[in-house]
Amino acid sequence: MAHSDSVKASVPSYLKEAQMIKQGAEARVYRGTFLGRSVIIKERFPKLYRHPDVDEKLTRRRTTQEVRSILRCRRAEERTSLEQLQGINAPIVYFVDYTTHCIFLEDIIHSVSVRDHIVSVQALEQNPQHLQTLADKIGEILAQMHDEDVIHGDLTTSNMLLVSGAEDQNIKLVLIDFGLSYISALPEDKGVDLYVLEKAFLSTHPKTETLFERLLKSYTASSKKSSAVIKKLDEVRLRGRKRSMVG
Repeated sequence: MAHSDSVKASVPSYLKEAQMIKQGAEARVYRGTFLGRSVIIKERFPKLYRHPDVDEKLTRRRTTQEVRSILRCRRAEERTSLEQLQGINAPIVYFVDYTTHCIFLEDIIHSVSVRDHIVSVQALEQNPQHLQTLADKIGEILAQMHDEDVIHGDLTTSNMLLVSGAEDQNIKLVLIDFGLSYISALPEDKGVDLYVLEKAFLSTHPKTETLFERLLKSYTASSKKSSAVIKKLDEVRLRGRKRSMVG
C-alpha cells in the first residue's frame, strides 16, 4: 500500500494536465503540450508485482531500447531524404524523462491508422488499386527498417499512420509504438517480425491474403537482405501450422 501511495504522489504535473488517450499493459499514452507543441507522452508506469529495483532496471532498459529504435529510423530517414528517397518515418523524440520513464513524441496530426483506412476503403468498396499501392509502400518501408536492423516487435496496421493529403505515388507512412522494439541483425528476428504482422493483418483484415503477398513482394524487392528473412518467415509459418495441428 505504501508503495502504491508513493507512486500516486510522484505523478508529474505534465501528466496530470495531459489527456490520457490509451492504456495498455505496459504503458499509458497521453496527449499534452511540451514547449508550446502538441505532443504524445508515453509513460511506462511502475509494475507493482515486481520488486521496485528490478522494475526500475527493466523499465529503463525498455525505454532506452524504444528511443534508440526510433532514432535509428529517423537517422535513416535523414539519409534517404538527401537522396530524394522515401525514408523510415517515425515520430520526433522531443524529450525523455528517465525519472518517470516518459517519452515526449511528435503528435502526428492529420493522420489515420492504416487499420482504419483499410477498413474504410473495403467498406466503401473503393479502388482496390489504392490498397495495392499502400501495400507496396508498407513493404518498402519495412524492408528499409529491417535493413537498419530495427525489429519493431509489434507490427500491426494500428501501429502505422497514414498522413492525409498525400497522393498514391507519394504515400507518407509513419511507424509508431516501438515499445517492444530492439536492434538485431538476425534474419529470424526479422522473419518473426513479418510473421507477427501477417497474423495481425489477416485477422484484422479478412480476405486480404493477396494484398499481404503483394506487401511481401515489395519487401523482397526493396530489402538488401530479403532472401534470408523470407526463408526464416517460411520456417516460422511452418512451425505455426504444426502447432495449430497439434492444438
